[in-house]
Amino acid sequence: MKQNLLFRCWFYFRTGWQTYFAFILAAINTLTVTYFLAIDNYPSLKTIFPSFEMYILIIVSIGIPLLISIGFVHFKRSQSFKSEADVLIESNPYQRRNTVNSEIILRLNLKLMSMMLKISNKENLSETEIEEITKLHKEILNLSENRTLTDNIDMDFLKKEIVKL
Repeated sequence: MKQNLLFRCWFYFRTGWQTYFAFILAAINTLTVTYFLAIDNYPSLKTIFPSFEMYILIIVSIGIPLLISIGFVHFKRSQSFKSEADVLIESNPYQRRNTVNSEIILRLNLKLMSMMLKISNKENLSETEIEEITKLHKEILNLSENRTLTDNIDMDFLKKEIVKL
């Protein structure tokens, strides 16, 4: 943890800068520069935006809904966010591992619940169900014994799951 302290501080600094500080400064800078260099020098634009305050009010009232709409399209209606998520999983072994583990845990829980329901109804497991459980056991055992954060076993698992869709 101590050896990563410098990199952690650098990460927190960059996040604070790009998410909060740079965003606010960029907005103030853009509003100021566009008003005093463009609008203030053109009388026709000066009639639409008679003061800097009025300019800010108009731009903010149009800009915020527009940017919210663009953000919505980015996350919900375009392929760009899916592509970003794919790149994150491909490039971050910890994210990839968490995704694979979640999928395996879900499968395991569903199988366990099915078995518990059958047993609670005093039913025996069929040969097919036992084979499915054995297959799942082997798959989990193989993953836990063979994969590392530096190999492609988790990525191969995810690619197989994506193909099933």
